[in-house]
Amino acid sequence: MTETADVLIVGLGGLGSAAAYHLAARGTRVIGIDRFGPAHARGASHGESRGVWKAYFMGAGYVPLLDRAYDLWDELGEIRGETLFHRTGGICVGPAGGALVPAALTSAREAGLEFEYLESDEIRSRFPEFDPAPGDVAVWDPSSGYVRPEQVVTAHLDLARKHGADLRFDEKVLDFSETGSGVRVRTETGVYEAGRLVVAAGAWAPQLLPELQPHIKVLRKVMLWFDPVSRAEDFYPGRQPYWIWEGENGTVGYGHPAVDGPSGGVKAGIHSGGDLADPDSLDRHVSTRDVEAVREFLAKRIPALPGRYLRSRVCMYDNSPDLGFIIGPSAQSDRITVAAGTSGHAFKFAPALGEVIAQLATEGASTHDISLFDPRRLTAATA
Repeated sequence: MTETADVLIVGLGGLGSAAAYHLAARGTRVIGIDRFGPAHARGASHGESRGVWKAYFMGAGYVPLLDRAYDLWDELGEIRGETLFHRTGGICVGPAGGALVPAALTSAREAGLEFEYLESDEIRSRFPEFDPAPGDVAVWDPSSGYVRPEQVVTAHLDLARKHGADLRFDEKVLDFSETGSGVRVRTETGVYEAGRLVVAAGAWAPQLLPELQPHIKVLRKVMLWFDPVSRAEDFYPGRQPYWIWEGENGTVGYGHPAVDGPSGGVKAGIHSGGDLADPDSLDRHVSTRDVEAVREFLAKRIPALPGRYLRSRVCMYDNSPDLGFIIGPSAQSDRITVAAGTSGHAFKFAPALGEVIAQLATEGASTHDISLFDPRRLTAATA
């Protein structure tokens, strides 16, 4: 028996769950399908915390969508009766002549954001745990903070169900095809038809949409948690900000406060680089080499942090060539909306991108300026 809906969503992680909620809330009949369970740890929407940052090093063009995301983070929290976005402030550190801080500074100025520009000694005075190099500078963004990805995905899924969405888990999509009136999706256990399809399958999206294969690199990434060497309370939210730091040779690391108190440790990782990976055979074992790479980065900049290694998680980035998102109509059909190429930085936008995807799937266009994410730029760049 073929089941029908207005919109089918493949992938119910950070973007797919948000799209399911926004679609269902506007009265759209939605069926969502994910190959794993709800709020799973197999893709890119897990890891206990995700940074949210407005003085954005990717450019001022992202800031209006972040403004909308900030509003929706608060709205979602009010609906749920829980805090989702924890504002701790955030700091972007690196060489004055590097890539990261000048980009964040330009973005903050062009967007008219509240921020502070800090020299090396000012960074050290404000955050005694930090040990910046003499040439390091920083942009302090007081509006930054973190969200908990598992909590957010769960919230979006619960609200999508509340508005009537039919969500299917542990069901692998095999393929899809166009019909005379829409799209047919075939899974291991059933067949579905709808007028529109959203592909938000993260690292698995290129398997479903071959047009993405030349443009997306799937990278293995490691998230680690350490005990501080010194007092754990120095790394609590309110005392320790969310940070991102450019080191030598363009290596970029990041870290979050100790969001779960003294027993939870401090999360850190390397944002740049990564090994190419196959999502179906991802190496989820964290090696001594993985740990030592992060420990070495931290020891040079936050020597009070990398104490006892506590635990780890492995995730994936699905990087586009320019690290911009790939969101818009598929080259295959305008009945298919692509939400891919999240490039390791989309979760902070999740509620706003869910709204964008819902608009694209139902109206064919968005009220937000998403020209930066147009999939057609990829083929234009290689033409």
